[in-house]
Amino acid sequence: MIGRKLVWLAPAALALFLGGCGPSAKEEMASSLCPTPFTVQDTQALTRFKPGAGRDPRDIAFQAEIGNTASACKLGKAQMELTLYVQVGVEAGPSASTGTTSVPYFVRVLDASGAIVQGREFNADFKLSAKNPRGMSQEELTLRLPFDKPADVASYRIAVGLKPTPEELDYARRAGH
Repeated sequence: MIGRKLVWLAPAALALFLGGCGPSAKEEMASSLCPTPFTVQDTQALTRFKPGAGRDPRDIAFQAEIGNTASACKLGKAQMELTLYVQVGVEAGPSASTGTTSVPYFVRVLDASGAIVQGREFNADFKLSAKNPRGMSQEELTLRLPFDKPADVASYRIAVGLKPTPEELDYARRAGH
């Protein structure tokens, strides 16, 4: 008799347990305030040439681009911890060198006025070869955004982009990238 009562109570206990598994109010607030990253104009694609004066298609060492970006946030006492996901793709060009291909990219945290409050530069590294001329990387970074009150983080913006040299930026603009 006792065994039958326990069997009947088990589904009810499981339903109560699973009902409490949804996101907490703090998690929902973090999600709603989490800044969405954006790619800076003219920095979504990068064409890098081999060293020297040549600038025709045979001189391309690699071409890279920023793919999808996303963020996820957790609220702490006086800071938001933001996990940033940045997809970087690369393709070897005719003048690709052997070894590691480093694709430079940046992340900037902007406040409501557009001022940079945090900024870092990174490299996505790839081993490209004739057999493996393409690569894709899912970069994951953690940023800590301070605040006085949680609503303050809603004004932050997260800028990402590839880091071209001035010459590469000029080439991208002329090529319409």
